[in-house]
Amino acid sequence: MIEVRVPATSANMGPGFDCLGVAVKMYNRFLVEEIEEGLVFEGCDDKFKNEDNLIYVAMKKCFEKIGYSPKGLKIKIEGDIPVSRGLGSSAACVVGGIVCANELAGRVLTKKEILELAVEMEGHPDNITPALFGGMTVSIYEDNKVIYNNVSVKEGIKFCALIPEFTLSTEKARGVLPKSIDYKQGIFNIGRAALMISALNNGDFDMLKYACKDKLHEDYRAQLIENFYSIKEECQRLNCLAVFLSGAGPTIMVMLREEDKNFAENMQKFLDTLQNKWNVVELEMDNEGTVVNGVTH
Repeated sequence: MIEVRVPATSANMGPGFDCLGVAVKMYNRFLVEEIEEGLVFEGCDDKFKNEDNLIYVAMKKCFEKIGYSPKGLKIKIEGDIPVSRGLGSSAACVVGGIVCANELAGRVLTKKEILELAVEMEGHPDNITPALFGGMTVSIYEDNKVIYNNVSVKEGIKFCALIPEFTLSTEKARGVLPKSIDYKQGIFNIGRAALMISALNNGDFDMLKYACKDKLHEDYRAQLIENFYSIKEECQRLNCLAVFLSGAGPTIMVMLREEDKNFAENMQKFLDTLQNKWNVVELEMDNEGTVVNGVTH
């Protein structure tokens, strides 16, 4: 049996729309084995127990690429990453499926080839790259190739995810974005993305309150998330380092100093006063990425 663990990811970090992402210690686990015949699922709703299951679709894509035909498959899913919340659940399924298939077939694909295939399926690299490699990454897509690098982050920060009970599809969140942007908006984000990476690299975390701002997607998507601005203001009042929309939302990601012991409890009290249910989850950065049978892939 192959066991693959893939971390949750938070993309679109601050000003890093479609390029900056980070892996965090929340996981989906996929246990896969080849059987004599058929397709068997465990651990997911009945509506996902079919050939449209994203994990199986990713496995099939990998098998087709490398020319491997399993007799049958048993796929068990142990998932902690909530679906359609902006925490990279689809990226985890795509990466997990491809890595499982590659392991069953005898590790035919290189890690780079796995990355390329996963991004081809997902459509963008900002969740896929940290899910596969761990840590914080900056990645772009050019000439059908993924160009990426890890961002060195000084010790001393942690993350806190504010996760609502309601979902938001990526398609809907993409639909509210404008067709073009103003020149000044581009300049605004470019400068802050550079400042954000520098601040994390140098440990100058006080700079994050200036760096983690966005003009490309957050304000447009805020209209889809009830109480977004009041939640953001409360985070700032509680002295967070930075607060931004995680991926396409609706989860809101907060960066804190490691020694901050009071934020989560105080933030939960505030969120409990709102109509929609929200959960506060403290998270650390995951530096391992995808792990196979207990070994970093």
